[in-house]
Amino acid sequence: MTEQGEATTETTDDDLAEGTLISHLVELRNRLLKMFGVVLVLFIFLVPWRGEIFTMVAQPLVDVLPGGQLIAIDPASTFITPVKLTLFVALFLGMPVVLYQIWAFVAPGLYRKEKRFAFPLLASSIALFYMGIAFAYYIVFPLVFKFFVAEAPDDVEAQTDIARFVEFITTIIFAFGIAFEVPIATVLVVWTGLTTPKKLGKARPYVFLGAFIVGMFLTPPDVISQTLLAVPIYILFELGILMSRFFTTRKEELEEEASEE
Repeated sequence: MTEQGEATTETTDDDLAEGTLISHLVELRNRLLKMFGVVLVLFIFLVPWRGEIFTMVAQPLVDVLPGGQLIAIDPASTFITPVKLTLFVALFLGMPVVLYQIWAFVAPGLYRKEKRFAFPLLASSIALFYMGIAFAYYIVFPLVFKFFVAEAPDDVEAQTDIARFVEFITTIIFAFGIAFEVPIATVLVVWTGLTTPKKLGKARPYVFLGAFIVGMFLTPPDVISQTLLAVPIYILFELGILMSRFFTTRKEELEEEASEE
């Protein structure tokens, strides 16, 4: 009788575990569908203005090109490239929804006090992502493009293919958008208990060197773009230390309040 009871208990536990896994997979599928749905709707809405979007994005390069125009090597790229760029723009515009869906999927597994930290971190990550894009467009692009065109030999006319241009700028924008998430990553590392703000402070020289190494891999092989990425990464790392100290203090206060209750 006991063996039958144990077998029944094990079967029940297995069924519950399987049901929980299936429910999580269904929830994940629904969240992913919402992400793709939002990006798709934005893309369909924006695609009629693909030409205007391309013109706006290409303006920092067009302003410094001798002829003031880009070229298209592949005949199909005159249509495909603006559409591809519009898709990337839709993804960047839909990033708040994407990040929110990720947070909503993880949130049920968090304690109430952890949710208090999660939402400010979510809002900060969205703001920092767009700050990275704005920094790349308004500061990095004009400086880098002006440098590239100015360094062209006298007997070489600088002409850029639109497909290569879109590939270049999307890489740079994505790199800066992710790089500006350094403070959030720093807070999360401290929040999970993997390290402390004091230990991170002692690692400053290594982080400074690592920022330039990251800039070397994520940007074109020129000193300007590497420096323009490495310096903000280090500054944002310092900001992350300050934020982690604040969140650590708040976490300790909430734990003290919970223990008193």
